[in-house]
Amino acid sequence: MKILTLRVENGDGEVRLDRWIKRQNAQFTQGIIQKLCRTGQIRVNGKRVQASVHLFPENIVRFPEIMNDPSSSLAHKTRPIPNILQNEIAQWILYEDEDVFVLNKPSGIAVQGGSNILHHVDGALEVLQGRSKFRPTLVHRLDKDTSGILLIAKHPAAASKLAASFRGRNVKKTYWAVTIRRPSPLSGRIVLPLVKKESQYGSFMQPTSQKDKDGLYAETEYQVKEFAARKFAWVELYPLTGRMHQLRVHCAEMNTPILGDKKYCKDVTVIDGFPDKLHLHARMIEIPHPSGGRLIAEAPLPRHMKDTFRCLGFTCPELKKAYRVNR
Repeated sequence: MKILTLRVENGDGEVRLDRWIKRQNAQFTQGIIQKLCRTGQIRVNGKRVQASVHLFPENIVRFPEIMNDPSSSLAHKTRPIPNILQNEIAQWILYEDEDVFVLNKPSGIAVQGGSNILHHVDGALEVLQGRSKFRPTLVHRLDKDTSGILLIAKHPAAASKLAASFRGRNVKKTYWAVTIRRPSPLSGRIVLPLVKKESQYGSFMQPTSQKDKDGLYAETEYQVKEFAARKFAWVELYPLTGRMHQLRVHCAEMNTPILGDKKYCKDVTVIDGFPDKLHLHARMIEIPHPSGGRLIAEAPLPRHMKDTFRCLGFTCPELKKAYRVNR
C-alpha cells in the first residue's frame, strides 16, 4: 500500500482532518478514516490523532493511498462515483460563482453515502470540479426526501467560511411544507428538545422534556401562508436550530404532520389524489458569502409539490433568482 505525505496548504483554511482527507481522495468513507486513525495509519505531524482534529496550514498529514491499490484490504469498501448522478447534477445548478455552487436537490436523492446508499450527491461532486485542483465540498445537509437548496463550496477556504456561518447560525433558512390539517395558531414558535433514537428501521428523533440531559435544544418558527379548509395548509418554516428531522418532528407534534412523512406521521400519510412523497422543500437561504456580502437564493418547487399546490389552490409567489448582495 502506497503511503502519502502531504502538507496542508494556506488555501485549505482551518479544516477537520476527516474532511480534508475526503477532499484528497473521495473514496475514503468516514468509517475507513476513523479506523485508520485508531490504528495509527493516519498521522498528523507524526502523531496519532482522531478524525475530528482540526488541521492548520503547514501541518504534515500521513495517510495510505487506496484509490489505485486493488490489493488493499480497504479497496473493496470504497464505492465508485455514481454514474446515474454524474449525468444529472449539473442540471441542478441554480447559481455559481468563484466560491460556491447553489444546487436544487431533488427529493429522493441522498446527500451522503451510508448503508445501502450507492447513489448520493457527495459521490458525484467531481463532475463539478472543472479546472480547479480542489474537489467541491458539502457544507450542510438535507434529508434524502427533502428537496431544495444545497450549498457546495468550490474550494477549502470557502468551505471553512460557509461551515463557520452554519455553526454560528448566521444563516436564514426558509422551508415550505404542506401539512395535514392546519396549525393553530396560524403563526408561532415551537421550542421542543429532541433526542436521537435507533430502531430496526433506522435513526429517528424523539421529543423529550427540557430536563432530559440528553435532549438537544430545537427551535422552529412557522407561519401558515394558505390553507384549504382545515384539512391542509401551506406552512413556511424557519429553523432556528439545525437538528436532524427537526421540522418533521415539530410539525408532527403540533398534530399537523407533513404530507407524505411516513416516519413521523401518526395517522395517514398517503392520501388519494396526492403524490406519495414528502412535501418538504428547502425554499430559500441567505448566508454570508465567502468573499463578502450575502448570498441569497431560492429554489423552485419540485413537481410533486407543484401538483399539490395546484390541486389545493395555493398561489406560489414568483421565484427570485439567486444573487449576491454587497451588504
